[in-house]
Amino acid sequence: MTNRIQLYDTTLRDGTQRRGISLSVEDKLQIAQLLDEFGFDYVEGGWPASNPKDTMFFQLAKTRLTHAKLTAFGSTRRRGVFVEDDANLRAILDAQCPVATLFGKSSVFQATQILGLSLQDNLEMVEESIQFLRQHDLEVIFDAEHFFDGCKSDVDYALQVLRAAEAGGAQWIVLCDTNGGSLPHEITEYVELARRAVSVPLGIHAHNDSGLAVANSLAAVIGGATMVQGTINGYGERCGNANLCTIWPNLVYKMNRQAGRELMLKELTRLSRTVAEIANLMPDDSAPFVGDNAFTHKAGVHVGAVRKFPEAYEHVHPESVGQSRRILVSELAGKSNLLYNFHNLDASSETVTELVQTVKKLEARGYQYEDAPSSMKLLVERSLGNVPSYFEVDRFHASVTKDQRMISEATVRIIIGNEHFVEVGEGDGPVNSLDVALRKALSQIYPIIEGLRLKDYKVRVLDGRDGTGALVRVWIRSEFRDETIQTVGVSRNILEASWQALLDSVDYALWVSHTVPAHLGKQSQPL
Repeated sequence: MTNRIQLYDTTLRDGTQRRGISLSVEDKLQIAQLLDEFGFDYVEGGWPASNPKDTMFFQLAKTRLTHAKLTAFGSTRRRGVFVEDDANLRAILDAQCPVATLFGKSSVFQATQILGLSLQDNLEMVEESIQFLRQHDLEVIFDAEHFFDGCKSDVDYALQVLRAAEAGGAQWIVLCDTNGGSLPHEITEYVELARRAVSVPLGIHAHNDSGLAVANSLAAVIGGATMVQGTINGYGERCGNANLCTIWPNLVYKMNRQAGRELMLKELTRLSRTVAEIANLMPDDSAPFVGDNAFTHKAGVHVGAVRKFPEAYEHVHPESVGQSRRILVSELAGKSNLLYNFHNLDASSETVTELVQTVKKLEARGYQYEDAPSSMKLLVERSLGNVPSYFEVDRFHASVTKDQRMISEATVRIIIGNEHFVEVGEGDGPVNSLDVALRKALSQIYPIIEGLRLKDYKVRVLDGRDGTGALVRVWIRSEFRDETIQTVGVSRNILEASWQALLDSVDYALWVSHTVPAHLGKQSQPL
């Protein structure tokens, strides 16, 4: 048995059947070239001639792949049509791809009740369609649709379909758990049965309707399958397809199989996130291996162990899949969390103990520092006396007026050294107005602050029982030079919570730029 597993990606067809995904020709080309770079063996492009977009994709893609085999997808011939006259098969030939993947029914129920075929007609359609494409020198992969459900109802006929595909000249037979309802032990059993029935190498195509697509794919490999079909990030119809971003590292790191360009596994997270970005979907933070939470530790006991031996709570090294370890500071944190993130803290000092208690009290009040590392860093550095006072806020005022148009204005009065500054800002809303007014006032002494830009703003109601008087948490993401600044504020007043987060953003920008406070003299610019 070969130790190499062929990786067959169908993101460009099966993946696009997910609700919310619509890829342009350029999107599909980017993904195909990315998969090629990572050493995937087959890239399925879609149905040739089914729409102008796929037709153009095949025209452009066939000259851009250096390793992966571009694959055209289609069905076996229609009932009552000669293979040479079948429009679907002709379109596959016109696409001029080296590989064609045909699907056909391997279930009695699907063949007779869904397609209305006789069992013999179905067998002939499978064999003749594959034979026709083989006569035109294409590599042919046969996807045995509903194979595992077919085995459960009539195993003899399901195996007859595989033999018909073999007789037609198929070079691969892929066993499909089309409804996604099989269990891993069933997959292994029927793959082993198929291996005894045909000599053609086998593959697996699993759907995730029972949450087992990855497990079923690996179970098929245990049973003897040497090709795994799936999609990046598990994209697909209904509950999705088998996730190749989970399967690939498991094959290599856990099952000692060869697959893909293994050196590129160290960039697996980039692959996952780039495809998500192209598909315009948020990455799944909890995804195995590639999610933001995959190597994130929060509980103090866990962090203490990870500081000594990372393998205590990590099954692979984060770097092996392009990740890095994250230690969160939260209400569950102990000293270990702080010491891991802030190396300038003295483990034996009272400051650390006091900081842990401060964080727990603040999070009990609604603060959350997991996604606000800039506010957390300021909290720690202020406790050490490392963050100076750059300015004082005397007062601020914000108003919204509906006249002929909606007008949002804010007035900010601040003190820098011995000087008072009053500025008015107008914006799209009260928070934007406060941001404009604050930066106008500060930039007269600290012009560097003009480079600070608010990029994202989120509000979370922490307890809806109090209605509009509920406690809210405001999260702000800003950009400053090459820094991403993430800060948090909490109050029953949404403007006050926003103001807290804004002030932390400003303080952080001034601090990381090594700005000297104005009251210390002329050195109010970055050193």
